Amino acid sequence: MNREIVITNIQADRDRDLGFGAVVASESSKRLLNRDGSFNVSRTGLSLWMSLSPYHSLLTMSWPKFISLVGFLYVFVNAFFAVAYLLCGAGALNGEGITGINSEFLRSFFFSVQTLATIGYGHIHPMGLAANVVVTIEALVGLLGFALITGILFARFSRPTAKVLFSDHAIIAPYHGITAFEFRLTNARRNQLVELGAKLILAVFEESRGRRMRRFYPLELERDKVAFFPLSWTIVHPINEDSPLWQKSPDDLAAMGAEFLILLTGIDETFSQTVHARSSYQHDEIIWNAKFGDIYNRPTQTGSLTIDVRRLDLIEKVREGTIEVSKQ
Repeated sequence: MNREIVITNIQADRDRDLGFGAVVASESSKRLLNRDGSFNVSRTGLSLWMSLSPYHSLLTMSWPKFISLVGFLYVFVNAFFAVAYLLCGAGALNGEGITGINSEFLRSFFFSVQTLATIGYGHIHPMGLAANVVVTIEALVGLLGFALITGILFARFSRPTAKVLFSDHAIIAPYHGITAFEFRLTNARRNQLVELGAKLILAVFEESRGRRMRRFYPLELERDKVAFFPLSWTIVHPINEDSPLWQKSPDDLAAMGAEFLILLTGIDETFSQTVHARSSYQHDEIIWNAKFGDIYNRPTQTGSLTIDVRRLDLIEKVREGTIEVSKQ
């Protein structure tokens, strides 16, 4: 009988592992999931060739980095071909010079710009076999390069991503005679998310066979899915006798290194594709005995209801014993 209980407990731990593995669960004391949804784990030991993923990097890097990289490559390629024209000899490029510029390098550089972009003003033209071979190679590089950049730009614009804003803090709020763990979120884009589902998982450290291990506990939500998400959503976990948070204090959560992991999954109505969002709250990002302030702007004469996103993290303290009903 005891053996069956042990096997059942081991299977339950595996089911709640979430994919981090036993080593991360037992040895990593860092936050598992950052507020922006990135993980605090990394992979090393791969060769440089195996670790390269230029297409994925170009799709996921920020827009300022992407534009800067494209600009750098554009200047570098033109500078490279400018040097190639100079190596072809003094008479490789023939024609009118550029007013006010006597530098042969700049003359070759701007000729390269015209060739790469297929502008071709005609003031300068290549002379000799070597220069024409370089022009031929550069024309091919330009065609392929612009086609690749255009494809990547289209992929970046067409790749659906979720931009969900989470409240800066979670709260422990009075709720139907008990308390509840709550946090609030809203869609930061004008597109619509439908069939939005939420999962909330508590990660805590516990002693197991003389070792401090991280355990994961799925938390039951008052409502784990909404069909429509036009305004905001307050996600509520009632802290009843079945909850791992039952009768826990702020000091208890701090001692356990509690971290609340959040996974959202929904459908982007514009692209009809599934999108995801992740975040987490640590024990020191929870405000106790509080409630969220009103985020709604009352209907105007036109009858429209709006929310003020600036009040997403508006929190009000409540008196102990005051019962508040959490509303979506």
